[in-house]
Amino acid sequence: MKSMIVSALVLALSITIAGAQVRNGDPAPDFRLRDIFGNEHALSDYRGKTVVLEWINHGCPFVQKHYDKGHMQALQREATANGVIWLSICSSAPGKQGHYSLEEWQKINEEKQGAATAILLDEEGTVGRLYGAKTTPHMYIVNAEGVLVYQGAIDSIRSTDPDDVPKAKNYVREALADLAAGRPVGTPQTQPYGCSVKYK
Repeated sequence: MKSMIVSALVLALSITIAGAQVRNGDPAPDFRLRDIFGNEHALSDYRGKTVVLEWINHGCPFVQKHYDKGHMQALQREATANGVIWLSICSSAPGKQGHYSLEEWQKINEEKQGAATAILLDEEGTVGRLYGAKTTPHMYIVNAEGVLVYQGAIDSIRSTDPDDVPKAKNYVREALADLAAGRPVGTPQTQPYGCSVKYK
């Protein structure tokens, strides 16, 4: 299905795609992807706003940990209510865990009451590899100037148990609070945990 083909336009040509990983303090590489409704989004569309990038795969138990009891959705609502742009990105290749048709994605997101600004599809894995996304979830935060200021885990407890979420330190929530207060991000980098990204 042509509508499912993700158009990934990588604008940061100075970065080698294979094995690339962005560094905190560097400009976040721009990209353009289609969402689950077929609309295009570029990171540069949101310059001037804080942007969260979340790598997602609903077949992954670590992602289910954060979605099944609504914890991730609550954080998405909290962030977007404060003007943050939240882009969930799926880099699962066709035939691999977490890859769905547009219709399936729309149904899943409705059932889970997802509250991201958009869910973007990266079937070729171009953007995932550009950012060095290794796990689902793997979180990145880009500040209003377009600079990467956080990358790593969603929280501090590396488990698949949803009951651990309220007990964990949520690195994304803390980083967003730092940015809102005009402070440097206190914990700018952590080790991500979760399922491997199901690249092509």
